[in-house]
Amino acid sequence: MTLNVAVIGYGFGGRVFHAEPVARTDGMALKAIVSRRSEEIARDHPGVRAVDDPEAVFADPAIDLIAISTPNTSHFDLCARALEAGKHVVVDKPFTVTGDEARELKRRAEASGKLLTVFHNFRWYADYLVVKQLIAGGVLGEIAYFESHFDRWAPHVPDAWREKPGPGSGTWWDLAPHLLDQVLQLFGKPMAITCDQAIQRPGGGAADFFHATLRYEKLRVVLTSCFLAPEQELRFVVHGSKASFVKYGINTREGVDPRPGTLVYPDGSGQQAPAGTADGRGFYMAVRDAILGRAPQPVTLDDAILVMDVLEAGDLSAAERREVRL
Repeated sequence: MTLNVAVIGYGFGGRVFHAEPVARTDGMALKAIVSRRSEEIARDHPGVRAVDDPEAVFADPAIDLIAISTPNTSHFDLCARALEAGKHVVVDKPFTVTGDEARELKRRAEASGKLLTVFHNFRWYADYLVVKQLIAGGVLGEIAYFESHFDRWAPHVPDAWREKPGPGSGTWWDLAPHLLDQVLQLFGKPMAITCDQAIQRPGGGAADFFHATLRYEKLRVVLTSCFLAPEQELRFVVHGSKASFVKYGINTREGVDPRPGTLVYPDGSGQQAPAGTADGRGFYMAVRDAILGRAPQPVTLDDAILVMDVLEAGDLSAAERREVRL
């Protein structure tokens, strides 16, 4: 069976992270894109229908799956309408802009019997797969400290909805969901969070810096992002009882990671860690298999709701300058 897919939104995310991998995934056929960028769509995906209104794909009985890549504040409405229309749904992260909205969508998805999942695609990235392998295999021993970066050198603020004040804007809601989902998969729910957020670039309207500490019983996890970072390549620092892992380079979502990390041992010796391999179709292959009953849902709604809970707790911590328990 081939699943017919429509993508709503054709900005960078819709184009690169949804339309492109869907078009390459066996068992899926990209049939429609909701966007006014009809010339780009015709160039990138000849034969794919470009439409202006989401209702066109909601009402199309041939469409099985809808992928939503639109501003965060629109996620709840579009997911709800897609489920009501009897479609399976992928929605970009963050799931919604409040935990209450996320829980309501879970209720509606369960009532509809359709798959609703969230695009936490960093689970399929090469660097994370290696970290997961090293931790699960006991190579690093008991983990005491885990640090994850998403830094950039981007001193100029673009005219984009993510850069304007409002619900779901700023880097905490844009980039932290990726880092949080990885950490929650590795270590589970933390006991508490302390989060600092700031607008550091001139003319910024939403937070472009965050530094969060997740407190577990012994483990401490630090997540950070800065857009004024000339040195922007540090990705992971992980300290365990047997070894440390240090990784530079980010976003290897296709092929072999060209910059494997390093294992450092207590005696000062070190060696290159395995190089991870990623497949940019990984998330959508997992979605296909879940819809066809071959595999479990790749990102459960409980997973996505936990990310939402930590995001909201991080906002509260930053606003009140205190630790917030989870």
